[in-house]
Amino acid sequence: MKKVFKIIKNTLLALVILFGLLVVVSMLPMTGNIKLLTVLSGSMEPKIHIGSLIFIKPASEYNIGDVVTRQTDEENVTITHRIIEKKEVEGQTIFRTKGDANNAEDNVDVSQDKILGKVFLNIPYLGYPVGYAKTKEGLIIIVVIPATIIIYEEILKIKNEAVKIWKEKKEKKDSEQDDEEK
Repeated sequence: MKKVFKIIKNTLLALVILFGLLVVVSMLPMTGNIKLLTVLSGSMEPKIHIGSLIFIKPASEYNIGDVVTRQTDEENVTITHRIIEKKEVEGQTIFRTKGDANNAEDNVDVSQDKILGKVFLNIPYLGYPVGYAKTKEGLIIIVVIPATIIIYEEILKIKNEAVKIWKEKKEKKDSEQDDEEK
């Protein structure tokens, strides 16, 4: 039973660390990087629920029907809606978007440079812990504390192994001294 508990604990710890690393990597300002975002409104219901975690990745081309995340004029505010129209205006591709649950389309034209990426994965309700992980407190709880626990456990294993080796060497040395005295 103790072994099963340890396997479960280590698996959960590994998943939490992997999750934390994924959040950290998604926050890096790299071109073409996958981004993790939390859905804060119900405009894309029932396809994408409030609190869902969405994964977006920039694409070279976007088409009607794609669910995309676009930057708004407000800093750090994004909107995830479906492309309902694509047109060329003065050599530039312009999109119109609409939330699946909304009655009307968005009242702005969106140029391709405002689109951050296309949604390629949606995990319901996982956005809540990701949103928390992006805070200072969340990063400490989800990444730093588990990493510290793993490091501590590894240090204990190294210490125990070193003590074991030291005892074996001492026993061997004592045994050799006993043999010499005989």
